Amino acid sequence: MNKATPDAAAARTEPLAVLRDIHKRYRLDKTTVVALDGVDLDIAPARFTVITGPSGSGKSTLLHLLGALDRADAGKIRFEGRDFDALDDDALSAFRAQHIGFVFQSFNLLPVLTALENVEYPMRLGALPAAARRARALELLASVGLADKARHRPSELSGGQRQRVAIARALANAPRLLLADEPTANLDRATGAGIIALLRRLQRETGTSVVFSSHDPAVLDAADIRVTLVDGRIEHLETLAEVAA
Repeated sequence: MNKATPDAAAARTEPLAVLRDIHKRYRLDKTTVVALDGVDLDIAPARFTVITGPSGSGKSTLLHLLGALDRADAGKIRFEGRDFDALDDDALSAFRAQHIGFVFQSFNLLPVLTALENVEYPMRLGALPAAARRARALELLASVGLADKARHRPSELSGGQRQRVAIARALANAPRLLLADEPTANLDRATGAGIIALLRRLQRETGTSVVFSSHDPAVLDAADIRVTLVDGRIEHLETLAEVAA
């Protein structure tokens, strides 16, 4: 199975993003690696979608293309009707900053900045006044339970706390889509479960679409939609009863 569209009951609203016949290859020395091989996928709005599959199946590549961090070799990606191919690199970068948030397993926080400054940083690219940026950053830190850690630098925080800061940062510009690439991989089970519960709550409160790549059973159990990739192709898509109701 390589055609992946949530069932009719779940798809009563227009998809947030649409990927059609997506192909991506990489050169590794003298070898060509097929990362994605004709993927069709609709990303449902305001849902929690998990991309799973064995290592090397194309999960991270799919997230990078969906997040406009890379371009497909062939195929079309549309985000709320806007065609990524129609945007030059500068326009694509601006679109990404405005509409898409990212959470990485390595946190990617700036070590010289405090938690508050890390959350505030993505908003500096916009027109929001400094006082408003600071207020929103404080609000976001409070929403992830870290209001009391605003002045702490990443080195003064635990792994779970760093990931919470990263989540707050990803939500800074109120993105329509949040992408998370193996966000619990470097966390112990209990901390990882707390991160998943936090993201699930924030997703429901904000209506943001969340797309994960993960092997973590706790992440799979939290999903509204599960997509299984194998060898760059979609092998299975499961829409859970909660979404279809």
